[in-house]
Amino acid sequence: MKNLLEFIIIHLVEHPEDVKIEETQDAQGSIFTISVHPEDIGRIIGKGGSVIHSIRNISRIRAIKEGIRAKIVIADSAPVQE
Repeated sequence: MKNLLEFIIIHLVEHPEDVKIEETQDAQGSIFTISVHPEDIGRIIGKGGSVIHSIRNISRIRAIKEGIRAKIVIADSAPVQE
């Protein structure tokens, strides 16, 4: 699943070297946290959330085939204001 997400996201962003996907486990299944360059957040979310919605649909299909539960989350990379 992680490889699929990396493949999709690397081809969407301007800074593919900054793409990081972390996988964690909880009681409900796997959580995949996507971190990208701050300039690429809009490319991952898309207009009205259409791109992230599509990524989640594709990952949902893959998760069903693998028999797991997966949740896709975008990391909050907003800079902290002092």
